[in-house]
Amino acid sequence: MPTGNAAAENKIERVVILGGGTAGISVAARLRKALRGTEIVVVEPAATHYYQPLWTLVGAGVFDKDESARAEKGLIPDGVEWLEDSVEKIDPEKMEIITRGGKSLSYSVLVVSTGLKILWDGVKGLAGTIGKNGVCSNYSIDYVSYTWDCIREFKGGTAIFTHPNTPIKCGGAPQKIAYLAEDYFSMNGVRENSRVVFASAQSSIFSVAKYARSLEQVIERKKIEALFQHNLVEIIADKKEAVFQRLDNGEEVRMQYDMLHVTPPMGPPDFIRESSLGDQAGWVDVDNHTLQHTKYKNIFSLGDSAGLPTSKTAAAIRKQAPVAVANILAFIGGEEPQASYDGYTSCPLVTGYKNLILAEFDYALNPQESFPFDQSKERYSMYLFKKYVIPVLYWEGMLKGRA
Repeated sequence: MPTGNAAAENKIERVVILGGGTAGISVAARLRKALRGTEIVVVEPAATHYYQPLWTLVGAGVFDKDESARAEKGLIPDGVEWLEDSVEKIDPEKMEIITRGGKSLSYSVLVVSTGLKILWDGVKGLAGTIGKNGVCSNYSIDYVSYTWDCIREFKGGTAIFTHPNTPIKCGGAPQKIAYLAEDYFSMNGVRENSRVVFASAQSSIFSVAKYARSLEQVIERKKIEALFQHNLVEIIADKKEAVFQRLDNGEEVRMQYDMLHVTPPMGPPDFIRESSLGDQAGWVDVDNHTLQHTKYKNIFSLGDSAGLPTSKTAAAIRKQAPVAVANILAFIGGEEPQASYDGYTSCPLVTGYKNLILAEFDYALNPQESFPFDQSKERYSMYLFKKYVIPVLYWEGMLKGRA
């Protein structure tokens, strides 16, 4: 059953979902409604579930970090078992996983949705200085409040915001906090004494031309110094110096900072990279449209751990989850998967405390906008939509299999 095409109804004894984050809970909720009587197990080590898209606004002082948290226990759908453990190894030939707690768990269908790994050691000196001495990051619950401390206590000088040369969750987040910080500096009367730098390893401000044009205007208006092909490789904390490598010519660039917001490099979890499930880069090797593994037909993957050529966002998962579930049910029924994911993702690009550009697009980088107006324009209404509406849709819609 693991490698062949489904030709007859497959006997399903247990569906195991690795990861109890956005993707895992969304799929568990949908499968529980469709597979009455089938054992469904979610493997997740964390007792607290975080709505991470809120962390941009936490870092900007809009919300307290506790408002992004819910108990994992309360989010596990009724009738779904929660194994509070993490994955050590997958053996797709034997159709079993081994947990770090030493438990062996067999599966008939496996869903891999464990997210990605934050590589704090991927920048020399980062692990030893993050969360102090003006070095902050919105990419951890442990450090996000310190971002706000750095912004509100900034008295002028150089504030640098980085974007690495790896895939990351929420590709727009590194620049969002730069816009918000610049906005706060202006309101707090320190902007004229400040240099704001967005140093990105990417080649442009955004991959979709329509939104890139608007963001270029935002950068120009805010007088943010945008440096592209600049990859942060080292932090020399005692000198307050950030070291970048130019990806276009290999040149080393050193900059002094008073505040440094770091988006760390990210990569696939070790157990995926070290297994036969991974593609060349170590992400789960699935079909871009069906989300079914290219070799093991009883394995599906979605969310940040999947090797899909699209931005890793909660909005992408909202479109992936129903596709994954439909194709899992097709596999169980002995049919070929028909549901197709087109690469849709969304990035609510906060450009200040009252403005937001809502970018929505597909694999081909074509805009797929939900509202009957030009979403590339900054709007206060869209800022309010992110601040108040999207969190409700997340908790009450996505995680309950309703949206």
